[in-house]
Amino acid sequence: MLPQEFLDRVKNQLGEEYPAFLESLERPRAVALRFNPLKGDAPNLPFVGESVPWEAQGFYYDPEVRPGLHPYHEAGVYYLQEASAMSAVALLDPQPGERVCDLCAAPGGKTTQIAGKMAGEGFLLCNEINPKRAKILSRNIERMGVANALVTNEHPARLAEKYPGFFDRVLIDAPCSGEGMFRKEEAAVTDWSQETVEMCARRQGEILQSGAALVAPGGRLVYSTCTFAPEENEQAIENFLQNHPEFTLENVDAPWFTKVNTGMFRLWPHKLLGEGHFVAVLRKTGGEETDISAEKGEKLPKEWSAFAKDLGISLPNGKAIIFGQSLFWARSEMPEIKGVKVLRPGLELGELKKDRFEPAHALALWLKDAESSISLDPESPQMAAYMRGETLPCESRGWTLVKAGNFAIGWGKADGKVLKNHYPKGLRR
Repeated sequence: MLPQEFLDRVKNQLGEEYPAFLESLERPRAVALRFNPLKGDAPNLPFVGESVPWEAQGFYYDPEVRPGLHPYHEAGVYYLQEASAMSAVALLDPQPGERVCDLCAAPGGKTTQIAGKMAGEGFLLCNEINPKRAKILSRNIERMGVANALVTNEHPARLAEKYPGFFDRVLIDAPCSGEGMFRKEEAAVTDWSQETVEMCARRQGEILQSGAALVAPGGRLVYSTCTFAPEENEQAIENFLQNHPEFTLENVDAPWFTKVNTGMFRLWPHKLLGEGHFVAVLRKTGGEETDISAEKGEKLPKEWSAFAKDLGISLPNGKAIIFGQSLFWARSEMPEIKGVKVLRPGLELGELKKDRFEPAHALALWLKDAESSISLDPESPQMAAYMRGETLPCESRGWTLVKAGNFAIGWGKADGKVLKNHYPKGLRR
């Protein structure tokens, strides 16, 4: 049972299309996934079907299948993402080599979509204000093999203060009343009220204020929600533009969506295979350029160099960062992070332990291959045994990259007879 106040408002919004909207809520949900181009060519999977028109890597899949349980999911080969949620990054249109910020990034669907389009080039900051959700975001960045991302757990205003005018593109997928989630989550229905809509609209205005400060002159700002409420969508953008004359709505081509106005689009569930979304595209036409110091790098330790030589690992351009007990590899463009709550400053390489190097799980997921590797059929008992944390027969010696088919999934350490399992205990089944 949907809230009557919500239904009355949508009826007023849609007019004669309202019955089609109600009918769309009765059909089975269209579920989708997005392949990860950072992993290479997508595999041919029998449960994957029609493509998502606005995302080249997006595909609908059979709802009877549970692809989240497949080894390819844990190898970061794909991300389960609702199709209309892929629209915001399609309109953000990030490019390799740019500086991009995803300001409200958890759990990581849009961030990893951005990362795929950046192809490992440039700098990506992904932020989440909620600490628990920020950890989920960080885990998904790791799973998808993203190496050029700084994961932060900050208030957007703090980032705006720290990095004004630094980013070529900023995405604000704002926390909202979640009307597009009604079919997926019962709590979205029970928690809804007009007061919640108005509260969300106030919070969205504050986040937009911070996001605006992060955009470089000439840069693009994309704002999105998964709700249908005008207060959180068109009105939020209109209020923002009244206070920010340096921004204008940008005319972009998006034939799949319902155009509300120049640069503003709605995705209605009765007009496409998706739950619904709102997206606005803005361009910053004024403002001043800023000069922000880069984070200083460290020298790579000899233990890493020996490990990398043995396995034939080459790192992209960047700099070493010592963070906690771990060695990370960050993009050269990464700005200074002092005073910022950081969860992950780049690609985790591993830890130094008593004159030896122990590689991180993140490094395995980033690699495509190594001098010492073993490939397991993802459907085989051996693959299931590895994911349970069991040892496997193996003739190699030393650190060995374990792959599910063609895709790296973790580490093992071999002695010429067996492979000691280094798949993280928290991921074992």
